[in-house]
Amino acid sequence: MSIQKPRGMEDVLPGESWRWQRVEAVFRDLAERYGYREIRTPLVEATELFERGVGGGTDVVEKEMYTFLDPAGRSLTLRPEGTAGAVRAFVEHHLDQEPGPLKLYYVAAPMFRYERPQAGRQRQFYQFGVEVLGAAEAAVDAEVIGLGVRFLRELGVEGVRVELNSIGDESCRPRYREALLDYYRPLRGQLCEDCRRRLERNPLRLLDCKVDRELAAGAPPVRDALCAACAAHYEEVRRLLGALGVEVVENPRLVRGLDYYTRTVFELVSDRLGAQNAVLSGGRYDRLAEQLGGPPTPGIGFAGGMERLLALLPGGAPRGAEEERPDVFVALVEPGRVAEALAAAERLRAAGLRAECELSGRSLRAQMRYASKRRFRLALLVGGEEWARGEATLRDLDGGRQASLPRGRLEEALARLEARRARPRAAPAGELRRLLAAADGERGEGDGDDS
Repeated sequence: MSIQKPRGMEDVLPGESWRWQRVEAVFRDLAERYGYREIRTPLVEATELFERGVGGGTDVVEKEMYTFLDPAGRSLTLRPEGTAGAVRAFVEHHLDQEPGPLKLYYVAAPMFRYERPQAGRQRQFYQFGVEVLGAAEAAVDAEVIGLGVRFLRELGVEGVRVELNSIGDESCRPRYREALLDYYRPLRGQLCEDCRRRLERNPLRLLDCKVDRELAAGAPPVRDALCAACAAHYEEVRRLLGALGVEVVENPRLVRGLDYYTRTVFELVSDRLGAQNAVLSGGRYDRLAEQLGGPPTPGIGFAGGMERLLALLPGGAPRGAEEERPDVFVALVEPGRVAEALAAAERLRAAGLRAECELSGRSLRAQMRYASKRRFRLALLVGGEEWARGEATLRDLDGGRQASLPRGRLEEALARLEARRARPRAAPAGELRRLLAAADGERGEGDGDDS
């Protein structure tokens, strides 16, 4: 019997990986336009990081983590989420000393949770996300949520709604905790086993229960318990999102499943995803850095699942994206010309072209069938009478045309392509600089005329 992949862990095959790459490229470009820089944290972290950061009473820590002892007896865990590791890195490397706020992103980062595999939920899954550390203002919340909305728009995802709530902070949450206990204690007998265990430890988690949803619907809304500062912060987030043109749906039961959240929590939700309907989600975590031994540092961020997002995209890729075709297949007319074919393929690659060389000893007809199936644009034929005369034969695999030209002319064209690749990419800001220079010149001329 052949060895198969573990349950809940999927292969991303060559015919699918280009879709992932296109989504990753859109997110990377957008995050950097917003001023974020990439962070890459270890796949494995100390188990204590998630026990302290995510919370010992959460499903993630209690049921879902892949935890093991290393040969030295240290407890390590495959990361189940990205925020705790990013904040750990912030604290460990004293990134609070950098100009702030610090804006970080990660993309296609593998995460692990031991859950029952289903549509939109695997045991190994991939996330993209952002974190902002060092800013407590409501404007940051609005921009982070706006970035998530912009990302989905640029991909062409439609029918997503923004659900928003505030769960308060340490000044007002104790009052809400008591209100929840007053509501749920008489209903203890109707609670699921997990909720009965969590009732006294963290009653806020009962609102997130997937079993006792009807009971949660009757619970007092957290908005009624917010202190003046938290209520003002929430209203400012809503006002600024309105200024960005982002419509929100208030969801008083939205609390998120991790203990580090404070104040703003949100989800971008699609009804097309079934039970696992959150495309991306996040919130504010103003005490997490302190919990991990760092300085008081407010923070906010979001994360989304690549698998769920790809399931929403028409054709599984961003709007207008398609798999990039290879450019040139270097075909062997004569087997003895393999060294020249390899050199020709290398020259094409140096010029920036996607080129592949025949190495398998197939007949020319078989080579052309392969090149057609792989959708190469052109074929360069190495060997034959033309090659012996110093000419290169190019075949257009789309139109079927074929022509020979002196190899010197081909080399000149490739040299021009290579020189073009060596030039620095023109920065978009260059156009603004030219505009500024032109405006400054016009102003200078005007000043001279007035004097």
